[in-house]
Amino acid sequence: MADRGDGEWRGWRAAAEEALYGADGFYRRPEGPAGHFRTSVHASPLFAAAVARLLCRVDEALGRPEELAFVDMAAGRGELVAGVLDALPREVADRTRACAVEIAERPEGVDSRIEWLGEPPARIEGLLFANEWLDNVPVEVAEAGADSVPRLVLVRQDGSERLGEPVAGAEAQWLERWWPLSAEGCRAEIGLPRDTAWAEAVATLSRGLAVAVDYAHRAQARPPFGTLTGFRAGRECAPVPDGSCDITAHVALDACALPGARLMTQRAALRALGVSGARPPLALASTHPAAYVHALAQAGTAAELIAPGGLGDFGWLLQPAGVPAACLGELFVDVPDHEEH
Repeated sequence: MADRGDGEWRGWRAAAEEALYGADGFYRRPEGPAGHFRTSVHASPLFAAAVARLLCRVDEALGRPEELAFVDMAAGRGELVAGVLDALPREVADRTRACAVEIAERPEGVDSRIEWLGEPPARIEGLLFANEWLDNVPVEVAEAGADSVPRLVLVRQDGSERLGEPVAGAEAQWLERWWPLSAEGCRAEIGLPRDTAWAEAVATLSRGLAVAVDYAHRAQARPPFGTLTGFRAGRECAPVPDGSCDITAHVALDACALPGARLMTQRAALRALGVSGARPPLALASTHPAAYVHALAQAGTAAELIAPGGLGDFGWLLQPAGVPAACLGELFVDVPDHEEH
């Protein structure tokens, strides 16, 4: 990343945009996101298999169109879209237009069936899936000053901060509606750019389902000091906008949601898609030892995907487009309160 000098103060949105997506930004590195943090996609192939089952449900709801789209937003190195293709029944895979949307160049060795795009294609029928995309859409950070007025947090390239002008306009309206600040020192990430990015992504669907999966919080439980942080080489670190680390913040998914959306935990969503984490019956160990060992390993990785306090607490935002929600099965049937955010 080009040296801008530590003396230039900017809002967090501009600073993170350049640090992540600039010419020498973090997300243009050859190792890709998997070199720095582990998502559900990397935790277990069961995640891609569950998304493949969801795509099959969307296919049925659409009446099995001639071309079924699967769009993987912020695709990294194409791990999820490749896993989904491998998990689909042959008849569905043959009709699937698989698209990886990513700012980085197409890596070597990506399946030739996968289109590599800079933005999602328009007017598609199918499933748009955004796994840990919105948390990397840069946003401004606000902090309540001594007068309790929310002010923009300005940052330098070395990560030092100071308060700037009061938040105004649409950003102030967003804060008042979704994340009001009152006490001195309280902070919030202003999610307006994420709301816009999500609405634009959903608009590419003529019919189908859009799903966003992310670290999330809702209005009744906003973190009082925000969630802005960094990740480098698998460890959480200070968010320094110099291109050396990921810069991320949890997502106000309830603010992103459009009419007709459903919010739930990953735990509830994956259980509805057949990921239970249940151990195989012990009797299988004596009758089919190899099958028992395999099933036990599968149960372990499934348990990680749905674990409380971990990946299972991620939020899923499900947004139908042009199809009745009831056609999408258990994901739009009421789940117990303890499974909801």
